[in-house]
Amino acid sequence: MIFETYADRDQLAINLANNLAGDIKNALLHHDTVSLAVPGGTTPGPIFDVLSAARLDWERVTVMATDERWVAPDNARSNAAMISERLLTGPAEAATMIPFYRAGLSARDGAAAAAKAVQAHLPLSVLLLGMGEDGHVASLFPDAPDLAQALDPDAPAVVSQSPASQPETRLSLAAHVLNGALAKHLVIFGAAKRDALNAASTDTPVRRVASDLVVHWAL
Repeated sequence: MIFETYADRDQLAINLANNLAGDIKNALLHHDTVSLAVPGGTTPGPIFDVLSAARLDWERVTVMATDERWVAPDNARSNAAMISERLLTGPAEAATMIPFYRAGLSARDGAAAAAKAVQAHLPLSVLLLGMGEDGHVASLFPDAPDLAQALDPDAPAVVSQSPASQPETRLSLAAHVLNGALAKHLVIFGAAKRDALNAASTDTPVRRVASDLVVHWAL
């Protein structure tokens, strides 16, 4: 892993957004369409605010969440809603988003439908990840009883996960999809997450996707 340290979170958001825009622009030079996978939650919001204004050929960009809670898009906990509000606005509104949640389906069937849609956009061109203090990335939680499926190199592109620590079933890009992204970034804030990453064992989800990963950290 490569570590980039920033003076503050505002500087990180600006620089990381510019890095992501550069990765997307570079990918567009070599491919007709490119894929961008990003997390939900509160951490990436300021990054999205900057990235959404980038002058890119967004019509050729397909966006997806790295993971999603199995909730409708109008639910306050929906990652898709957050990504739509903070990233798919301004110039970036022209991008196409792949939804994971499918009304009327079970989470398992929804994962299969999402995997089929995602497969056509692999390998991921650009990936942004967040990380929890337990070492989880996307929805690959250490306490999920079905984690082994998500870590399997032959897993579908999208898998359902049921972490004991979380109130909802979740869908997540599988570890091999995350690890196979052509440009990979991880954003973390605070000393606790930095220490957790440094202490993470080789079987922790974050370490399973660490190949060529650029870590962006600010206190």
